[in-house]
Amino acid sequence: MNIKRVLLFLISIMALHPLRADEGMWVPSYIQQKIEDMRGKGFRLSAEDLYSINSSSLKDAIVHFNGGCTGEMISDEGLLITNHHCGYDQIQYHSSVEHDYLKDGFWAMKRDEELPNPDLYVAFLEYMEDVTKKVLAGYSESMSEEQREKLVADNSRRIVSRIERKGKGIKARVAPLYYGNQYFVYVYKVFTDVRLVGAPPSSIGKFGGDTDNWMWPRHTGDFSLFRVYADRNNEPAPYSPDNVPYRPKRFFKINASGISEGDFTLVYGYPGRTSEYVTSQAVDYIANVSNPKKIKLRTIRLGIMDSQMERSDAVRIQYSSKHADVANSWKKWQGEMKGILKMNTVENKRNYEKAFAVWAKGKPEYDGIIGKFADLYSQAEALSLVRDYQYEALNAPEFLFFAAGDGSDSALFYKNYYKPIDKATFIALMNEYDKDIDDSYKSPYFKEKVAKAGSVEKLADEIYDNDSLSLAREFYMATNTFYNSTVKPRLDSLNREINMLYRKYMRGQMDFARENGTGKVFYPDANSTLRIAYGRIEGYAPADAVRYKPFSTLEGIMEKDNPAIFDYNVPQKLREIYASRDFGRWEENGTVPVCFIATNHTTGGNSGSPVLDADGNLIGVNFDRVWEGTMSDIVFDPDLCRNIALDIRYALFVIDKVADAGYLLNEMVILE
Repeated sequence: MNIKRVLLFLISIMALHPLRADEGMWVPSYIQQKIEDMRGKGFRLSAEDLYSINSSSLKDAIVHFNGGCTGEMISDEGLLITNHHCGYDQIQYHSSVEHDYLKDGFWAMKRDEELPNPDLYVAFLEYMEDVTKKVLAGYSESMSEEQREKLVADNSRRIVSRIERKGKGIKARVAPLYYGNQYFVYVYKVFTDVRLVGAPPSSIGKFGGDTDNWMWPRHTGDFSLFRVYADRNNEPAPYSPDNVPYRPKRFFKINASGISEGDFTLVYGYPGRTSEYVTSQAVDYIANVSNPKKIKLRTIRLGIMDSQMERSDAVRIQYSSKHADVANSWKKWQGEMKGILKMNTVENKRNYEKAFAVWAKGKPEYDGIIGKFADLYSQAEALSLVRDYQYEALNAPEFLFFAAGDGSDSALFYKNYYKPIDKATFIALMNEYDKDIDDSYKSPYFKEKVAKAGSVEKLADEIYDNDSLSLAREFYMATNTFYNSTVKPRLDSLNREINMLYRKYMRGQMDFARENGTGKVFYPDANSTLRIAYGRIEGYAPADAVRYKPFSTLEGIMEKDNPAIFDYNVPQKLREIYASRDFGRWEENGTVPVCFIATNHTTGGNSGSPVLDADGNLIGVNFDRVWEGTMSDIVFDPDLCRNIALDIRYALFVIDKVADAGYLLNEMVILE
């Protein structure tokens, strides 16, 4: 067989999915490299407008919201908008049966009514800097991976320590890019006095609930408002009645003049984690082993919660946030698995790896690397399944986790705890663990306790009927000690070897693309650091004879309105506004725009990210992806991958007409 011909054929297969359309999560300090392409798609600003350390830029209007979401400043008085689901814990914290802000919404009508939130912070990126040489100072090729990890950790700690001594509220983080081929330090100014200003009722902010989650068309008013406070010098300070609204370096003007299909869009935020460059073995495990098992376990948990939440408003309030947390990944994994299989991702990656292996022959750094991956992943698979069950089954019951702690948060724990749910969860998940995990990997303590009690059900009686904190703690500690001492070290060792290979493989993929002229451009995987993604407003066709438009409107909300279903029971005031057609300045074509979709490459962590127009004005708030495109964390399909954003005009409409909090609009700059 002609090896050269085979190589060219396989490269042609690989080229069927080069970096296309609007794929990519780009590093802001390097955005100059993409600015020509962005301008070709309609962008009208400069790279300096997006990211600058010498003057204010758009990055100064963006915050990392509580470490897991994104938010953005929309006034010069510290007003911040993010998603309703990002602020959900804070809304729940202030809710009770008497003051059900989840159900009814909350609006502070003056500054002294804004509610402080413990354990909430926002971080503004001051600057980012390539510190690869400093992080790897002292490294030699003769070092083991563990020695390298220690060196990187020690050097990173010194870098962070020097920076954090420089100012009030300054925090720093060193993060790797390209599997440790490059390192950046990210320097933040962190504010901890962040107060809840407003949130629509869940029947708007969570409209459609878990049924509509990850789906299009979407009609969710997924936003909440907070205000950042500072001391009299505009510096970070703990909560104090004497603090004043923070004056940001930059805030977003709001474009309320309308948007159209094909318009340029830019998402600027903190995507959590992607794995675009992993091998076929990794993807095969995700799609065919890990996701199906985790989906099964979470289906069980959700069924138990649903049955109890339907019976009691008090339990519904207690478990609304928990239910949303469990359901979010549960549904995402289903779409991800389906997308991976539909795109034939495993087979495509295998073909690419065959081509890479042929190219790597005779290149000492890369030769044989594909075979090494196969060997390591085959060793890791059984251990990875044990890890999945450790987190999704053994560690899922709340009472066990609480018992293992120091008890300092007992009031908060019991405020949001309902024993019948947790006991039923314990029984169901432990039976699944007992059934699905090979006996050789099963916790000896678990086996002994179940055998002694006679069944998982009887063991649950011992723990829960007696509220036995000591037994619950013993169970949690023993099962985790077994995992941490027996399974985790072996899995960590294999993963260190895998990560070391990925560092080489990443360089190899770049060399391979360069030598063979594929034109592929490599962006670093997301790692909860600030990124730019750009694209355009566009519909999509998920199935035969189906074509989705890129916009949803208030008409769709009223079509779904159903007082008998909690997730679709809209506020009566919204029904009255709709009936009278009193849409005010937010009307467009006889209705009110609600959401839109675009081709921006996003993931978890982009929740709450600003969606900007070609001039850097705010047109929406990112909150989701379409279900058919959730595989974009692993493989991006430009025909199916769409991010879902709240049209900013719907947020303004709700604030103005539904909440009667129009005074808040006075501090915004609204372009009409």
